[in-house]
Amino acid sequence: MKIRPLGKRVLARKVKETEKKTAGGIVLPESVKDDKIVRATVKAIGTDEKISVKVGDEIIVSSFAGTEMELEGEKLILVKYDEILAVIE
Repeated sequence: MKIRPLGKRVLARKVKETEKKTAGGIVLPESVKDDKIVRATVKAIGTDEKISVKVGDEIIVSSFAGTEMELEGEKLILVKYDEILAVIE
């Protein structure tokens, strides 16, 4: 299955996060983590020509931005271009 974002939207694959542990070695579950941002790699861009990111760029978005989905075992996020906070260079 292939997804093609429309307009000013970007489809990105969430970068796999490393497990967070306490000083005693206890692994913290997702619900306890306090990450406010999400790192992702751009997989596809929308049809709007004014988008300045390209496929392969690593981006940062707010953890509450966009729509998360899972497709063929991959965690993806579909965000509006305006929700992208930064491009990692």
